[in-house]
Amino acid sequence: MIQEAEAYDPKRSEETEPEATRRDAGVTESARANRGWWDRNADEYQVEHGTFLGDDRFVWGPEGLDEVEAELLGPQEELKGKEILEIGAGAAQCARWLAAQGARPVALDLSHRQLQHALRIGGAFPLVCADAGALPFADGSFDLACSAYGALPFVADPRLVLREVRRVLRPGGRFVFSLTHPLRWAFPDEPGPEGLSVSSSYFDRTPYVEQDEQGHAVYVEHHRTLGDRVRDIVASGFRLVDLVEPEWPAWNTSEWGGWSPLRGNLVPGTAIFVCERD
Repeated sequence: MIQEAEAYDPKRSEETEPEATRRDAGVTESARANRGWWDRNADEYQVEHGTFLGDDRFVWGPEGLDEVEAELLGPQEELKGKEILEIGAGAAQCARWLAAQGARPVALDLSHRQLQHALRIGGAFPLVCADAGALPFADGSFDLACSAYGALPFVADPRLVLREVRRVLRPGGRFVFSLTHPLRWAFPDEPGPEGLSVSSSYFDRTPYVEQDEQGHAVYVEHHRTLGDRVRDIVASGFRLVDLVEPEWPAWNTSEWGGWSPLRGNLVPGTAIFVCERD
């Protein structure tokens, strides 16, 4: 895991509401802040979104695109026996679905508390608490890797993660990851009409940071344009084979943060990158 540069007590951030700002945040600060945020908020997250995610579904994002229909990792019948790494697994719902298909998943997350929820739900597969930028696995350990809104939106150096994923994949391996569609960064994070007007520059890569009274980051999210994401993928040794922008389905009437039927029918909310290692 990434070593912390200084001792930091996350309880300090609980005393007052954090200040939302846009400022630089590096690799160590981002990892430290997000580890603490997910540990503090894992319980609430699972209560709020657990029903939508299910215990053993593989959902790529708030639109509800399911791997059963998408088959972005490959045909369902070909997953049996495959060694698969899930990055940013949370309560390991995706890994649990993969195990039900006969795969051999490993669920990795930065947050110890999120993995405690994975333990609570159960599953006969390994859980690993580690940083995605320093994967604790040997070269060529996995056939496939996946990440549904995990790790990559929260790291300051996405190429560090991508190169680590490539390292632990076998030749011909596939990595599929989803994250907030980069276009959404130009709009307010609101599900209603107020979220339909551009409020900032799409080209502003300054991270979104929530910080406490001492200026310590307690949550960090990083923006890359669509072109940036493609260049990161290629520079890290992958070949981009597909880019999926799920449309909002008629059956999904729920809201999830800034995602909603209103916005989802007008502006893409999720981008899914399908990458292969040659």
